[in-house]
Amino acid sequence: MSETFKDVPMTGVIYANGKAAKMGFYRGNPDWVTMAQGQAETGMLEGGLERVDNIPCSELDQEYAPVGGLKELRQAIADMYNELYRQDKEHKFTFENISVASGGRAALTRLFASIGRCNVGHFLPDYTAYEELLTTFADFNTIPIMLKPETGYSFTVEELRDEIQGRGLSALLVSNPCNPTGAVIAGEELKGWVEAGRDLDCSIIFDEFYSSYVYDKVGHGETLSAAEHIHNIETDGALIVNGIGKNQRYPGWRVAWVVASKKVIKSINSAGSFLDGGAPRPIQRACIPLLSPENVTKETKALQNTFNKKRQLMMRELKEMGITFDREPEGSFYMWINVSNLPEGINTGEDFLNEAMKRKVITIPGSAFDVNPGKRMKKAGSRFKNYLRLSYGPDIVSIEKGLTRLREMVKDFQGI
Repeated sequence: MSETFKDVPMTGVIYANGKAAKMGFYRGNPDWVTMAQGQAETGMLEGGLERVDNIPCSELDQEYAPVGGLKELRQAIADMYNELYRQDKEHKFTFENISVASGGRAALTRLFASIGRCNVGHFLPDYTAYEELLTTFADFNTIPIMLKPETGYSFTVEELRDEIQGRGLSALLVSNPCNPTGAVIAGEELKGWVEAGRDLDCSIIFDEFYSSYVYDKVGHGETLSAAEHIHNIETDGALIVNGIGKNQRYPGWRVAWVVASKKVIKSINSAGSFLDGGAPRPIQRACIPLLSPENVTKETKALQNTFNKKRQLMMRELKEMGITFDREPEGSFYMWINVSNLPEGINTGEDFLNEAMKRKVITIPGSAFDVNPGKRMKKAGSRFKNYLRLSYGPDIVSIEKGLTRLREMVKDFQGI
């Protein structure tokens, strides 16, 4: 039996929470502050939508939903994109361009299960689950592309074209805004990415789970999407992954979707039939009103106002501690911080995590975002060993509490 099953590495959040659990942490413990969490605060925000606290469940809702999602929800998602990003486009999205799944990982798993023998690229650092998700499937070759701290983890359109051609990439996965660095690809640059995929026959998969968390126009309620630059979803080759877990702040509902050509959606739905079966009917129905363009804009305005205040607070406080940024976060609700200038004992991600946990604050070491993260976090060296990802997803009271504890920790090591 020992040779039947392999060890499966944990994602960074599970790794950090697991270590903290041995010290008394559990979800909801008021004594702990988790700056590791990958979810936003879920309460009502000033100026935002009323929160859903009751979901009706009819007799029909007791049954399985279609694997690809309820037609009404799929059309609501298509309408949202058409209204927000595609009013000037001749080709509009329809429900046939949407596949609904039970969460973001399920959506990505369906998608990867549908990819044949080819080269698939992804960036480092990027979302911790990409590495393990991609290497689970043996049909395609996974090619990590290293982003450089000295360039602020940016990747120009020219570099993108060179990488696609030089590596023979048929698909490329990127989070935008980026988890963990907070980098954003927008405007003409984003248009160039979509065009590169179209011109070079490379399916660029845009993970847009943090598309509302952009801070260049706070208060306007504008979101970000490659949908603005796709000419024809049937021929351009671009794909979009998103969901209500981050932008609508209902992570526990586990509803996500993929936008793609009808042909690709058919394959994704077929994969879903044996992988996850689909999202629950009543929760899908509850998503529909949240995704009207008016409600998306209203919630986004409130979200950006609230999270930008937390972003500014954290950047200011962390800089005063001597922590540096290769790139200040422009999007998402994460900060990718460099602790190499801190005193010995807290100047690596792992040491910082361990000492912060003694003060009941949880973070994620940067090694979790490297290639082969399970090995890197255990014993192998990582080029991200002096980095951590901090989340400003919690409410501001929790963030202030966590920052106070981290400030005291740094002073203790400085002997102040």
